[in-house]
Amino acid sequence: MIKTSLFTDKDISFDDYKSEIIHDYKTVVLSRECSILGRREVFLGKGKFGIFGDGKELPQIVLNRFFKNGDFRSGYYRDQTLLMAQGLLTPDNFFAALYAHTDLKYEPMSGGRQMGAHFSTRSIDKNGEWLNLMKQKNHSSDVSPTGSQMPRLVGLAYSSKIYRELEIKKSKYFSDNGNEIAWGTIGNASTSEGMFFEAINAAGVLQIPMITSIWDDEYGISVSNELQTTKSSISEVLLGFERTSKKNGFEILTVNGWDYPALVRAYAKAEKLARINHIPVIIHVKELTQPLGHSSSGSHERYKSTSRLKWEKEYDCILKFKEWILINGLSDKETLSVIDREAIEIAKKSKIESWKNYQNPIKKELENFNSYLSKIIISNPELLSVTEAKKSINNHDSIGYKEILSAGRSILPDIALFNDTNSINFKKYINKLLKELQPKFSSNLYTKNTDFEVIPPKYPKNPKIVDGRIIIRDNFDKLLTKIDNLIIFGEDCGKIGGVNQGLEGLQNIHSEIRVSDTGIREATIIGQGIGMALRGLRPIAEIQYLDYILYCIQILSDDLASLHYRSNAQQHAPLIVRTRGHRLEGIWHSGSPMAAMIHLLRGIYILTPRNMTIAAGMYNSLLKINQPAILIETLNAYRLKEKLPMNIGKFTSPIGEIEVLKNGEDITIITYGATVQLVLKASELLKEKNIDVEVIDLQTLIPFDKSKNIRESLKKTNKLLIVDEDMPGGASAYILQQLLDHQDIYTLLDSEPKLLSAKEHRPPYGTDGDYFTKPNINDIFEISYGLMNESNPDKYSSLD
Repeated sequence: MIKTSLFTDKDISFDDYKSEIIHDYKTVVLSRECSILGRREVFLGKGKFGIFGDGKELPQIVLNRFFKNGDFRSGYYRDQTLLMAQGLLTPDNFFAALYAHTDLKYEPMSGGRQMGAHFSTRSIDKNGEWLNLMKQKNHSSDVSPTGSQMPRLVGLAYSSKIYRELEIKKSKYFSDNGNEIAWGTIGNASTSEGMFFEAINAAGVLQIPMITSIWDDEYGISVSNELQTTKSSISEVLLGFERTSKKNGFEILTVNGWDYPALVRAYAKAEKLARINHIPVIIHVKELTQPLGHSSSGSHERYKSTSRLKWEKEYDCILKFKEWILINGLSDKETLSVIDREAIEIAKKSKIESWKNYQNPIKKELENFNSYLSKIIISNPELLSVTEAKKSINNHDSIGYKEILSAGRSILPDIALFNDTNSINFKKYINKLLKELQPKFSSNLYTKNTDFEVIPPKYPKNPKIVDGRIIIRDNFDKLLTKIDNLIIFGEDCGKIGGVNQGLEGLQNIHSEIRVSDTGIREATIIGQGIGMALRGLRPIAEIQYLDYILYCIQILSDDLASLHYRSNAQQHAPLIVRTRGHRLEGIWHSGSPMAAMIHLLRGIYILTPRNMTIAAGMYNSLLKINQPAILIETLNAYRLKEKLPMNIGKFTSPIGEIEVLKNGEDITIITYGATVQLVLKASELLKEKNIDVEVIDLQTLIPFDKSKNIRESLKKTNKLLIVDEDMPGGASAYILQQLLDHQDIYTLLDSEPKLLSAKEHRPPYGTDGDYFTKPNINDIFEISYGLMNESNPDKYSSLD
């Protein structure tokens, strides 16, 4: 036995060492052959788009040697070799993803929802319960937007710090004393994104076990490093983040991506620093190539010089690996040539088998379709459109469900003219097929297990009257005491207890790590929360004001909102985002961009409590389920007086249910958040004019009135006014759409529904600015009065 292995300090025989090297060689060669064939399949029209990991194989096979069970990756669409090395991506899986096979058995990453090369592993079972993440290598679900893997990476690494510093009872599925590394991968060009620098800065401050590999092939599609990065070198740019003997920072390593032993040394050093000492590491992997170009969209020969293309052939990392193996006597040319040929055959076989597996259920459905059409043709031979449809759809070597349904639905108008059994059965078949297939593409946007017991707040005979912020503060105190994996963080959350004192004194009680301050870095605050939630923690990430949600709206939309959907219910991140907003003072402290959030953040609950008691109850409710949510506290309500419940920390608020605050017979007024108080005050003035309005607080925009109680109100009043302080066509339009499409209110209305919102511009500073640009009591009164004037002009004279 000799100490020969590059990967371990343990004694190992030379034959075993050679076997390890040859195994690595087989993996990288097979990965490359899959890339080559995958590109061809796209050009043949079998795949819609191809993006592959060619030229990045060698550093990934080395990284794999140091990736342990329990570790997490947050990477991007070049990392196929790593997953192949871990046995998480077979050639069959690779091609199934290229064909968008919707069966998770064949395409385990997303069931065809993501384009190929977007990887993930299952973290939860079919019931939404956590798997033991310490028994597997974990990959957080990839996203395409460049740099977007970085904010989440911070949270994945930060979780190890939390698990090391805190004693959390039920942590065995998630950590072994915080020894897990979060491995990040990113392309050199994507390091130009602001999120990259924000994430690097955050990791340097936090000192977390995060190893970031930068795959540098000197291009970002066609744009070279000269135009991407100062000094054409990201590691040079990052030197200010490098640690010294006196100050914390990053260990920064540079290594050529074709140099196998140098890669092993670099990753061995990085792993030791990160895993044991929680020192973040950047590995700049240089001199990589891209033999197939950026993607199937075009050839790199269009923008690379002849000399560059020649160099890329000579320094192909697999070729260099092969040379190193031969020079060191670890194999011979004939053996490696056999491996090369075997890899080609394996890839070809997988391609053929995967295509067959993808087409088989579709072709079986085509047989059913043909059977129905044949019967119609026999019973109604005059229907030439049916004969033509059958002829056309069977004139293809390959077919998708789209072609079957499109053909079937296009002839429905002709078939509808006949009421014979065959025609009726065909219509039923098409509708049934559409209904059966839709979930393959549209399910799992929200988590399923969202039931909880609604426990109302209880009050003593003489309840204490306090500022609303006290209820929030005391509720968080109770939650932090009983939920040991609850972490609250954000700008000014710790030392001063929040800008509105909702966390006052809680850092002193529960520790700096459980109630912590962050820098001004909204995107990575959210990313930090996503990563923590992916590792079994219950984070509440605070964005100081609703106006600042725009800083992190991209990561909320592209990552958090789509996670459960894009992973096909295989991952969830029950992050709670705490913020405050609506009317206050000034352009950037009184915004209410609800429509932007509603439309960009489907997949996240959006909760809009009118007071702090309801808000506290909603936090309690959210911590009983695993659904990500944004809770918007009403900014001008922290000092408003409320009764202090005696069951603080225990009561829960319903989610997705309205509350009727005032019963009425004449008009239904729907609102939420800060405008609730205005509507209630207007309703009192209207009552003086014998107008009896029903006031409904939506309480949550997503989910929306699950019990459909608004329809019951409109059955009485037949008149509708929607009040919100978003811009015209914003949340008010969404509310109306929900009522028209899902509660069928059109036939209940005697008058045109009225929508009252803010002006199209940002609200100006000052009380007058608020009055002229946001809905006010006079506006609500006059529009309501106008509805009554329209229905009974003799009783209610026009105000015009």
